Amino acid sequence: MIQSKLKGMGVAFITPFNEDESVDYEAITRLIDFQLSNGTDFLVILATTAETPTLSPDEKAEIRRLIVERVNGRIPIVMGVGGNNTRMVVEQLEHDDLQGIDAILSVVPFYNKPSQEGMYQHFRTIAAASRKPVILYNVPGRTGVNMTAETTLRLARDCQNIIGIKEASGNFGQIDDIIKNKPDTFEVLSGDDGITYPLITLGAVGVISVIGNAFPREFSQMTRLALAGDFRNALAIHQRFAELFKLLFVDGNPAGVKAMMHSMGLIKNKLRLPLVPTRLTTYEEIREVLHQLGIKC
Repeated sequence: MIQSKLKGMGVAFITPFNEDESVDYEAITRLIDFQLSNGTDFLVILATTAETPTLSPDEKAEIRRLIVERVNGRIPIVMGVGGNNTRMVVEQLEHDDLQGIDAILSVVPFYNKPSQEGMYQHFRTIAAASRKPVILYNVPGRTGVNMTAETTLRLARDCQNIIGIKEASGNFGQIDDIIKNKPDTFEVLSGDDGITYPLITLGAVGVISVIGNAFPREFSQMTRLALAGDFRNALAIHQRFAELFKLLFVDGNPAGVKAMMHSMGLIKNKLRLPLVPTRLTTYEEIREVLHQLGIKC
């Protein structure tokens, strides 16, 4: 089962841009090699952190092709396929080339603010249409509405190919409820780097990480240690990066991680509107913390 492979640290892969805001395909190749050589367990591509709403259909197709070709089956790939128009999501699932994709990540519909029944019917329809296993994505800070534990568990029980959830509600009681009452074939992944460690102690099986773009070796090690029950050493790594967890989102995502990666010499510090780079003060704070961690900037 694919869910046995979607554990540990998955990386919410960014889209690097050139100075003219064209997609930096050369950087994508370098970053994929960086992930593969530093312990990343799986990749999540063309999702929120990838600035996917700003990419053209041709750009998305080329990014998908390049990543699938470069990974070449060495680790699983999850692709973002979601939206607030259920029919359009179904059409995308029917027409997109999903060769080399192991599962899809589908977000709770944003802006529309559907009811719990609307969310249930949305995801049930997507599950019925999908040729690939489905991971739910609950992120009320972005969508404006929270999918409750009751709705998540209902979907997990009723839809065989809904195999897990990326939970970014930050509600520990809700997430604990899902973990305690889920079917054995359904897994919970943290959607927030800063709470990955405590969620694993509750029974989450990993994270879909933003900071893993910059620190795949360290954060994958933290995740593996926690999953193995070595909580003392996992906590030490978690605490080492605690300040960076905060700085990642001060000026929005992926502005924080792109500033971090630019400081480390990995990419250009470019985003597409309506997103803009971090403020200079945030950038300097990130550089200072990286310096304290012994990272050359």
